[in-house]
Amino acid sequence: MKYHVFHGTTYGYSQPVSLCQNQVHLTPRITGRQNCLRSSVDVMPLPSCQNGWLDYFGNQVHFFSVEIPHEKLSIVARSEVEVFAPLEVTPAQTPPWETIREQLHLPQDEIVLAAAQFCPPSTFIHSSAEAHDYGLASFPPGRPILESLLDLTSRIFHDFQYDQNATGVFTKPAEVFQSRRGVCQDFAHLQMSCLRSLGLAARYVSGYLVTEPPPGTPKLVGADASHAWLSVYCGSAGWIDLDPTNNLVPGIRHITLAWGRDYADVCPIQGVLIGGGQSTLSVAVDVVPDLPSERPE
Repeated sequence: MKYHVFHGTTYGYSQPVSLCQNQVHLTPRITGRQNCLRSSVDVMPLPSCQNGWLDYFGNQVHFFSVEIPHEKLSIVARSEVEVFAPLEVTPAQTPPWETIREQLHLPQDEIVLAAAQFCPPSTFIHSSAEAHDYGLASFPPGRPILESLLDLTSRIFHDFQYDQNATGVFTKPAEVFQSRRGVCQDFAHLQMSCLRSLGLAARYVSGYLVTEPPPGTPKLVGADASHAWLSVYCGSAGWIDLDPTNNLVPGIRHITLAWGRDYADVCPIQGVLIGGGQSTLSVAVDVVPDLPSERPE
């Protein structure tokens, strides 16, 4: 399926900003099941300098510097992306989760070594007894890893309530455990905290959900906005994505922007500015399927 993605961000300032420098993760990744056919990032006022590069995790990063006074900053990212359905994996045929844990702690090749970097704590994710015990309930001895992952995903979906007003950008999993409320970023971090506490490798994925669901299916929570989920290393089954906010395995309706150790690695827009006073922020996201036009009889 092919999609057209629009992601517009506007900052308004009560006083002029004399200088701002930002780096953004707004270009969809090219992966085994996703192709970014074209992408652009337009900034107003026009930057005095800008460039791009691939970061440590292989995400496309765009940097710009605006060096003229301004009271409004507009960042518009447009992309055309082709997404393919993931390969079907039978949960019962995936390796026992302890086998994966052992591989990660004694990596024998570059693939496992690369996955192992997603085991340690990071900015937003720390091991804890609470996360360990909550996760362990889905991971009895010898259980195939994907069966356990799907069980944990379902439990988070049912035990925690989606609430846009309950948390902020810097909320940690320990706070979400207490309130039992949060948004997609929180639920991804929470599940990752459980998995890393068990010695497994989990990475944070930022992206989008398709805005219009197929006929007859409910609209997913998080549509018309940036979305977040996680991906878990499953040995011979590779990396498998999980969306605890919607209790499903992401498919052709999930578009991947970037991945990293947690939100801090893939924040859509981050930077510094001089001046500005009070600020306002508005974000508009639209993901439109590129459906073939009907031909006349």
